[in-house]
Amino acid sequence: MNKKKLLEFRADFLLLTVAIAWGVTFLMVQDAIATVPVYAFLFWRFLIATILMAIIAYKFYNEFCKRSVIYGIILGVFLFSGFATQTFGLAYTKSSIIAFLTGLNVIIVPFIAYVIFKQHVRKMVFVGSLLAVIGLYLLTMSGTLTLGVGEILGIICAAFFALQIAFTDLYSKRVNVFMLVLFQFITVTVLSLIFSLSLDDVTFNLDFDYIFLKAVIVTSIFATVYAFLIQTYMQQFTTPTKTAIIFAMEPVSAGIYGYFVGNEILTSIQVSGAVLIIFAVLLAEIKLKRS
Repeated sequence: MNKKKLLEFRADFLLLTVAIAWGVTFLMVQDAIATVPVYAFLFWRFLIATILMAIIAYKFYNEFCKRSVIYGIILGVFLFSGFATQTFGLAYTKSSIIAFLTGLNVIIVPFIAYVIFKQHVRKMVFVGSLLAVIGLYLLTMSGTLTLGVGEILGIICAAFFALQIAFTDLYSKRVNVFMLVLFQFITVTVLSLIFSLSLDDVTFNLDFDYIFLKAVIVTSIFATVYAFLIQTYMQQFTTPTKTAIIFAMEPVSAGIYGYFVGNEILTSIQVSGAVLIIFAVLLAEIKLKRS
């Protein structure tokens, strides 16, 4: 295995740990937002993450530049917009449908890479993307898929997350990764605060109980600082299309964690969907001579 392939494999593996971190913390977030407004939770989550990231990035302040701020703001807008449209979509349709539609970023990313950035996308990656979408449908869907307001918001949400992945690939190679992540976090924090003050009943005077504190601390450290720092850094060594397929493992890890820890039930159809997603991830690693 040559050095380039080894770096790509390491990047893919670490991106897989990001998907697992998001999946494992999903149940914690679900429990927390049962009593805490969504945007207030996002504000506190990204505020803590911003503070931690500012400490981590301290020795890279000399690499601060105008581009890192602009790129960070753009990524932050994409990321927050994904969260916002996802949240509003939940008000109009079932969470299982939103979960599936959000996962459609796995098929949107290859088209962004090919159409906008003119990147070569291997055949196996396209096949893997399609299989991941089918797997997501089997794993997450528990309702009838129509095209209402909620579904449209879910598709828009997928597009924003796809843009965040695609542009992270572009920007991470142009500026310091630590500064890029820091300004992305600052942007999400500010936007979350604005939305929370506008739409939530409470933002600061929360009930800081054990469920909320555990969720906000764990997600800040592992599902935010670790996750987005790894994503931003490691996308320099792999492709955005493979990243999207690997991130489709998030609902798989959430389902497995929910089964063993949350006493949730996994049907045979859901298990089949999870297996299909795992197969899609493995398929994306295969390189044919003419693909």
